[in-house]
Amino acid sequence: MRVLIVEDDDLLAAGLVRALDQTGYAVDRVNSGERADLALSSETYDLVVLDIGLPGIDGFSVLKRLRTRGQTCPVLILTARDAVTDRVRGLDLGADDYMVKPFALSEFEARLRALVRRGVQLNSAQLVCGNLILDTLAHRAWLNQAPLNLTAREWGVLEYLLMRQGQVLSKDKILQAVCSWDETISPNAIEVYMSRLRNKLEPAGVNIRTIRGFGYLLEADDTTQHASA
Repeated sequence: MRVLIVEDDDLLAAGLVRALDQTGYAVDRVNSGERADLALSSETYDLVVLDIGLPGIDGFSVLKRLRTRGQTCPVLILTARDAVTDRVRGLDLGADDYMVKPFALSEFEARLRALVRRGVQLNSAQLVCGNLILDTLAHRAWLNQAPLNLTAREWGVLEYLLMRQGQVLSKDKILQAVCSWDETISPNAIEVYMSRLRNKLEPAGVNIRTIRGFGYLLEADDTTQHASA
Protein backbone atom coordinates (compact mmCIF):
# COMPACT_ATOMS: atom_id res chain seq x y z
CA MET A 1 0.00 0.00 0.00
CA ARG A 2 1.17 3.53 -0.69
CA VAL A 3 1.51 5.96 2.22
CA LEU A 4 2.34 9.67 2.36
CA ILE A 5 4.04 10.85 5.56
CA VAL A 6 3.78 14.60 6.15
CA GLU A 7 6.23 15.35 8.97
CA ASP A 8 8.85 18.10 9.40
CA ASP A 9 10.80 16.29 12.15
CA ASP A 10 13.51 14.54 10.12
CA LEU A 11 14.43 12.02 12.80
CA LEU A 12 10.84 10.96 13.47
CA ALA A 13 10.02 10.85 9.75
CA ALA A 14 13.05 8.67 9.01
CA GLY A 15 11.98 6.20 11.70
CA LEU A 16 8.43 5.99 10.37
CA VAL A 17 9.59 5.57 6.78
CA ARG A 18 12.01 2.82 7.83
CA ALA A 19 9.35 0.97 9.85
CA LEU A 20 6.77 1.10 7.06
CA ASP A 21 9.32 0.12 4.41
CA GLN A 22 10.11 -3.00 6.41
CA THR A 23 6.44 -4.01 6.47
CA GLY A 24 6.03 -3.68 2.71
CA TYR A 25 4.48 -0.22 2.34
CA ALA A 26 5.56 2.13 -0.45
CA VAL A 27 6.29 5.35 1.44
CA ASP A 28 6.71 8.96 0.30
CA ARG A 29 7.60 11.74 2.72
CA VAL A 30 7.28 15.53 2.57
CA ASN A 31 8.19 18.11 5.21
CA SER A 32 5.84 21.03 4.57
CA GLY A 33 2.17 21.76 4.04
CA GLU A 34 2.71 23.10 0.52
CA ARG A 35 4.58 19.98 -0.58
CA ALA A 36 1.93 17.79 1.00
CA ASP A 37 -0.84 19.60 -0.85
CA LEU A 38 1.06 19.26 -4.14
CA ALA A 39 1.68 15.55 -3.60
CA LEU A 40 -1.93 14.88 -2.68
CA SER A 41 -3.13 16.84 -5.71
CA SER A 42 -1.02 14.82 -8.13
CA GLU A 43 -0.67 11.33 -6.62
CA THR A 44 -2.99 8.65 -5.26
CA TYR A 45 -2.41 7.35 -1.72
CA ASP A 46 -4.02 4.62 0.35
CA LEU A 47 -3.21 6.46 3.58
CA VAL A 48 -1.89 9.82 4.78
CA VAL A 49 -0.02 10.38 8.05
CA LEU A 50 -0.34 14.10 8.72
CA ASP A 51 1.42 16.32 11.24
CA ILE A 52 -0.39 19.53 12.21
CA GLY A 53 2.48 21.90 13.03
CA LEU A 54 4.11 22.26 9.62
CA PRO A 55 6.12 25.00 7.90
CA GLY A 56 3.89 27.09 5.65
CA ILE A 57 0.27 25.99 5.66
CA ASP A 58 -0.57 23.78 8.63
CA GLY A 59 -1.91 20.26 8.63
CA PHE A 60 -5.48 21.38 9.22
CA SER A 61 -5.36 23.37 5.97
CA VAL A 62 -3.85 20.42 4.10
CA LEU A 63 -6.65 18.20 5.39
CA LYS A 64 -9.35 20.71 4.50
CA ARG A 65 -8.04 21.06 0.95
CA LEU A 66 -7.83 17.27 0.60
CA ARG A 67 -11.47 16.75 1.59
CA THR A 68 -12.64 19.77 -0.44
CA ARG A 69 -11.21 18.06 -3.54
CA GLY A 70 -13.36 15.05 -2.69
CA GLN A 71 -10.44 12.75 -1.87
CA THR A 72 -11.47 10.06 0.61
CA CYS A 73 -8.18 8.34 1.50
CA PRO A 74 -7.85 7.68 5.26
CA VAL A 75 -5.92 10.31 7.23
CA LEU A 76 -4.14 9.71 10.54
CA ILE A 77 -3.23 12.94 12.32
CA LEU A 78 0.04 12.61 14.21
CA THR A 79 0.84 15.62 16.38
CA ALA A 80 2.18 16.93 19.68
CA ARG A 81 -1.04 18.92 20.18
CA ASP A 82 -3.17 17.08 22.72
CA ALA A 83 -5.89 19.68 23.35
CA VAL A 84 -9.43 18.40 22.93
CA THR A 85 -10.23 21.37 20.68
CA ASP A 86 -7.46 20.33 18.25
CA ARG A 87 -8.70 16.73 18.19
CA VAL A 88 -12.26 17.85 17.56
CA ARG A 89 -11.16 20.21 14.80
CA GLY A 90 -9.11 17.52 13.08
CA LEU A 91 -11.92 14.97 13.18
CA ASP A 92 -14.48 17.54 12.04
CA LEU A 93 -12.29 18.39 9.05
CA GLY A 94 -12.29 14.75 8.00
CA ALA A 95 -9.46 12.97 9.81
CA ASP A 96 -10.06 9.27 10.45
CA ASP A 97 -7.85 8.93 13.51
CA TYR A 98 -5.70 11.08 15.82
CA MET A 99 -2.50 10.14 17.68
CA VAL A 100 -0.55 12.33 20.08
CA LYS A 101 3.25 12.30 20.23
CA PRO A 102 5.07 10.55 21.77
CA PHE A 103 3.54 7.22 20.80
CA ALA A 104 4.37 3.53 20.62
CA LEU A 105 5.41 2.39 17.15
CA SER A 106 3.43 -0.84 17.53
CA GLU A 107 0.22 1.12 18.18
CA PHE A 108 0.95 3.42 15.23
CA GLU A 109 1.37 0.42 12.91
CA ALA A 110 -1.81 -1.20 14.27
CA ARG A 111 -3.83 1.96 13.66
CA LEU A 112 -2.48 2.19 10.12
CA ARG A 113 -3.50 -1.41 9.40
CA ALA A 114 -6.98 -0.70 10.74
CA LEU A 115 -7.34 2.43 8.59
CA VAL A 116 -6.15 0.61 5.47
CA ARG A 117 -8.68 -2.19 6.06
CA ARG A 118 -11.41 0.37 6.60
CA GLY A 119 -10.40 2.23 3.45
CA VAL A 120 -10.95 -0.86 1.30
CA GLN A 121 -13.87 -2.13 3.42
CA LEU A 122 -12.17 -5.18 4.91
CA ASN A 123 -13.28 -6.65 8.23
CA SER A 124 -10.29 -8.90 8.80
CA ALA A 125 -6.50 -8.80 8.62
CA GLN A 126 -6.67 -11.97 6.51
CA LEU A 127 -7.16 -11.63 2.76
CA VAL A 128 -8.54 -14.78 1.12
CA CYS A 129 -8.90 -15.92 -2.48
CA GLY A 130 -9.70 -19.60 -2.91
CA ASN A 131 -6.89 -21.57 -1.25
CA LEU A 132 -4.73 -18.45 -0.84
CA ILE A 133 -4.57 -16.68 2.53
CA LEU A 134 -2.55 -13.53 3.14
CA ASP A 135 -2.33 -12.39 6.77
CA THR A 136 -1.48 -8.68 6.76
CA LEU A 137 -0.97 -8.65 10.54
CA ALA A 138 1.38 -11.64 10.82
CA HIS A 139 2.86 -10.81 7.40
CA ARG A 140 2.61 -14.45 6.34
CA ALA A 141 0.93 -16.21 3.42
CA TRP A 142 -0.37 -19.73 2.87
CA LEU A 143 -1.38 -21.60 -0.28
CA ASN A 144 -3.24 -24.90 0.12
CA GLN A 145 -2.40 -24.57 3.85
CA ALA A 146 1.34 -24.58 3.10
CA PRO A 147 3.52 -21.51 3.73
CA LEU A 148 3.97 -19.39 0.62
CA ASN A 149 7.31 -17.66 0.20
CA LEU A 150 7.12 -14.20 -1.35
CA THR A 151 9.65 -11.46 -1.93
CA ALA A 152 8.81 -8.02 -0.54
CA ARG A 153 7.77 -6.77 -3.99
CA GLU A 154 5.70 -9.89 -4.73
CA TRP A 155 3.96 -9.40 -1.39
CA GLY A 156 3.13 -5.78 -2.20
CA VAL A 157 1.70 -6.63 -5.62
CA LEU A 158 -0.30 -9.61 -4.34
CA GLU A 159 -1.68 -7.68 -1.36
CA TYR A 160 -2.85 -4.93 -3.70
CA LEU A 161 -4.58 -7.46 -5.98
CA LEU A 162 -6.22 -9.23 -3.04
CA MET A 163 -7.55 -6.03 -1.52
CA ARG A 164 -9.25 -5.27 -4.82
CA GLN A 165 -10.57 -8.65 -5.88
CA GLY A 166 -13.09 -8.39 -8.69
CA GLN A 167 -11.51 -5.20 -10.04
CA VAL A 168 -9.41 -5.00 -13.19
CA LEU A 169 -6.26 -3.10 -12.20
CA SER A 170 -4.09 -1.36 -14.75
CA LYS A 171 -0.32 -1.78 -14.83
CA ASP A 172 0.14 1.93 -14.09
CA LYS A 173 -2.19 1.78 -11.08
CA ILE A 174 -0.34 -1.21 -9.62
CA LEU A 175 3.00 0.48 -10.25
CA GLN A 176 1.85 3.64 -8.50
CA ALA A 177 0.54 1.66 -5.52
CA VAL A 178 3.69 -0.32 -4.80
CA CYS A 179 6.44 2.20 -5.61
CA SER A 180 7.57 5.29 -3.75
CA TRP A 181 9.22 8.35 -5.34
CA ASP A 182 12.77 7.15 -4.80
CA GLU A 183 12.19 3.84 -6.59
CA THR A 184 12.63 3.40 -10.32
CA ILE A 185 10.62 0.43 -11.56
CA SER A 186 9.52 0.12 -15.16
CA PRO A 187 6.07 -1.06 -16.22
CA ASN A 188 7.77 -4.16 -17.64
CA ALA A 189 8.82 -5.07 -14.11
CA ILE A 190 5.15 -5.47 -13.18
CA GLU A 191 4.87 -8.10 -15.90
CA VAL A 192 7.82 -9.93 -14.34
CA TYR A 193 6.19 -9.91 -10.88
CA MET A 194 2.90 -11.10 -12.36
CA SER A 195 4.69 -13.97 -14.10
CA ARG A 196 6.39 -15.02 -10.86
CA LEU A 197 3.14 -14.84 -8.92
CA ARG A 198 1.30 -16.86 -11.57
CA ASN A 199 3.90 -19.61 -11.34
CA LYS A 200 3.39 -19.77 -7.58
CA LEU A 201 -0.42 -19.44 -7.48
CA GLU A 202 -1.91 -21.11 -10.54
CA PRO A 203 -1.04 -24.72 -9.56
CA ALA A 204 -3.37 -24.17 -6.56
CA GLY A 205 -6.20 -22.72 -8.66
CA VAL A 206 -5.61 -19.01 -8.00
CA ASN A 207 -5.27 -17.11 -11.26
CA ILE A 208 -4.10 -13.68 -12.34
CA ARG A 209 -5.86 -12.98 -15.61
CA THR A 210 -4.60 -10.46 -18.12
CA ILE A 211 -7.48 -8.39 -19.48
CA ARG A 212 -5.93 -7.17 -22.70
CA GLY A 213 -5.81 -3.40 -22.93
CA PHE A 214 -7.04 -2.91 -19.34
CA GLY A 215 -4.90 -4.74 -16.79
CA TYR A 216 -4.99 -7.66 -14.38
CA LEU A 217 -7.71 -9.50 -12.46
CA LEU A 218 -7.17 -11.86 -9.52
CA GLU A 219 -9.64 -14.73 -9.21
CA ALA A 220 -9.89 -18.32 -8.01
CA ASP A 221 -11.17 -21.31 -9.99
CA ASP A 222 -14.84 -22.08 -9.33
CA THR A 223 -13.93 -25.44 -7.79
CA THR A 224 -11.45 -23.74 -5.48
CA GLN A 225 -14.00 -21.13 -4.43
CA HIS A 226 -16.56 -23.83 -3.63
CA ALA A 227 -14.02 -25.86 -1.66
CA SER A 228 -13.11 -22.86 0.50
CA ALA A 229 -16.73 -21.80 1.07
